[in-house]
Amino acid sequence: MPEVIFNGPAGRLEGRFHQAEDPNAPIALIMHPHPQFGGTMNNPIVHALYYMFVRRGFSVLRFNFRGVGRSQGLFDNGAGELADAAAALDWLQLVTKEPRSCWLAGVSFGSWISMQLLMRRPEVQGFITIAPLAKHYDFSFLAPCPTSGLFVNGAEDKVTPPEEVEKLVKKLKTQKGITIDHVVIPGANHFFEGKRDELIAVCDDYLVRRMEEMGLPVA
Repeated sequence: MPEVIFNGPAGRLEGRFHQAEDPNAPIALIMHPHPQFGGTMNNPIVHALYYMFVRRGFSVLRFNFRGVGRSQGLFDNGAGELADAAAALDWLQLVTKEPRSCWLAGVSFGSWISMQLLMRRPEVQGFITIAPLAKHYDFSFLAPCPTSGLFVNGAEDKVTPPEEVEKLVKKLKTQKGITIDHVVIPGANHFFEGKRDELIAVCDDYLVRRMEEMGLPVA
């Protein structure tokens, strides 16, 4: 799990990168929760997602948005963080050359950033969105959503009520050719405290199924 430093639009960005043995391995980029509420690349869910992708043979990058940890710059209410994410994906593609597939994952605030990045990068083939802030941020840019993916939220989420996520998913499910899976984990709050193993199991099952559908080797 080597530490990496790469250039972002507001200065250097700090990350952790796992390089798969296969030079053409699929790639995954993971985005963390809100920087102003303690979100970092070491968030427990981000950390667990990182190793989930590693176990499945991906080259994986998680990184700190600007102003977090050793990443330079200041919080920019989303616009700058989206630019950071684009720079991170550029770096990840630069070091992996011709990946078989490209995935994005985001947690809470990071899910809003990841879904915006998804709309700008046609090479992305799958996504995992955890605890999206559907009440706090406008997701109307997902019209239409360009690829299939997974939404997961907790039934006891007090930050974003489950019905707000349900409304968002319902809109996306009306699109032809796109399959949006949605799992609500009973008893889970916004941070999935006491439910993280269950959360990662749901994400891993989905990832394996999609990999098999894409004809990717499952580690």
